Amino acid sequence: MKRFDIQVKPGDRAEFVNNAAYCVGTGRMGLAMQKEYLDQLAMAQELCGFQHIRGHGLFCDDMAIYQPYQDAEGVWHDAYCFTYLDRVMDSYLALGIRPFLELGFMPERMASGTQTIFYWKGNTTPPRDDAAWANMVKATLRHLADRYGEEEISGWPCEVWNEPNLPGFWENADEEKYHRLYEVSVRAVKEALPAMKVGGPAICGGPTSLDWVRNFLAFCRDRKLPVDFVTRHAYMGNNPEHKGRYLYHEMRAVDDTVAEMQATREVIDSFPEYRGLPMHITEFNTSYNPFCPIHDTNLNAAYIAGLLARLGDVAASYSYWTFGDVFEEQGVPSRPFHGGFGMIANQLIPKPTLWTFAFFNGLRGEAVYRDEHMVLTRRADGSYEGVCWNLCRESREPVALDVTLPGEGRWALMTRTVDEVVTNPLKAWHEMGEPATLSREQLTFLRQAGQPQCQSESLEAEGGSLRLSLTLRENAVVHVTLAPAKGEPDYGYEYDWYREHA
Repeated sequence: MKRFDIQVKPGDRAEFVNNAAYCVGTGRMGLAMQKEYLDQLAMAQELCGFQHIRGHGLFCDDMAIYQPYQDAEGVWHDAYCFTYLDRVMDSYLALGIRPFLELGFMPERMASGTQTIFYWKGNTTPPRDDAAWANMVKATLRHLADRYGEEEISGWPCEVWNEPNLPGFWENADEEKYHRLYEVSVRAVKEALPAMKVGGPAICGGPTSLDWVRNFLAFCRDRKLPVDFVTRHAYMGNNPEHKGRYLYHEMRAVDDTVAEMQATREVIDSFPEYRGLPMHITEFNTSYNPFCPIHDTNLNAAYIAGLLARLGDVAASYSYWTFGDVFEEQGVPSRPFHGGFGMIANQLIPKPTLWTFAFFNGLRGEAVYRDEHMVLTRRADGSYEGVCWNLCRESREPVALDVTLPGEGRWALMTRTVDEVVTNPLKAWHEMGEPATLSREQLTFLRQAGQPQCQSESLEAEGGSLRLSLTLRENAVVHVTLAPAKGEPDYGYEYDWYREHA
């Protein structure tokens, strides 16, 4: 077992920016009209409290926004229907979450081509008529402002398209045409809602990703276009290997992923006009495939903990792709565990990664310590809170953290543990025989198997120091709170009486 001795002194401070709650990803917007989707989002919100939600498909045909009609003289007119949009927005706001809007994909009757992506056939070609696209963007935003208030809607970030540097997401990955789309879109947004923040280019990784960011910013500079933030994506998978419908691959190290994001940060800052401009990572995860079993594992949870401890160093936000497994890019999932992106499996089974976000999103106070295994904060009332993790890439060896903190008197240590042993619904499902259809009894067990193990311990400070030891098993993610135990027993209530008189 590896042991680490951690000393925290009274005046210690640590660099740690925690933006894990700012945004979370979702499948296409139309899925938000399904009950299971909303139930999963409600669970994520109760435990994690995300502020924004970002996904594809705002203008896809299943949302039915673009509804042109032909008059008696045979002339076509643009018209719009916001019935489904209102249903989705009402549901989001009722759950305390606001959109991070993504402008895409192309309505079929507005598209210049027939190329589509995914099971649900999102059109990924430029508009046939730039003015028609701009008018739809303006009409949509003005409708939202009329319904919810201009001040409210102006606070929703707005991103133009998704991964245009991939030919599947943007026809021929045509950079010049993407720049044109951005120009038309940003002008439309600012005309409708001048205070709304707009950005791009929403690129994924790859050998040309930094060039795309550099060229995008140069284009905006030269054309004097508004750009309020830069967006990109971050995935960790390398060397994909297919087995049936599933994909497996090696994962890059946390350090490598953070370095890639830092390189983008440096490109942005190389422009005097854009130095310090916010960078939003509008998608991140381990694998980029919705049928990759790592997403269901405790290993995934530990990887994400390592990223959440670091990504705030370089990015204004980082949106996990996705909150739940109601997701259909490669078809409708047929099994409760299938390697889906979500932190919640279908039928409301919590996966380990859900707790990584619950633990980080709940952190309060000022950071006093951070390393590759732990982030620790001191709250205003003097208590401590932290998240610890043991990412096991090459070894399954446990890690012991021996922590010394300033303190006097008696303290209560409370831990919630997620690891391969105590919070592993995937293991339980495997040992059930991996049933495609769950009985009510099996479903209840899997939901319970996805809950953290809660433990408590009483500690006594000595000589102004408080010492605690934490053992982290394979791929553990552990939430820790340590608070003074003030002691307020009711008269006559004796905790130990039955232990002494049994």
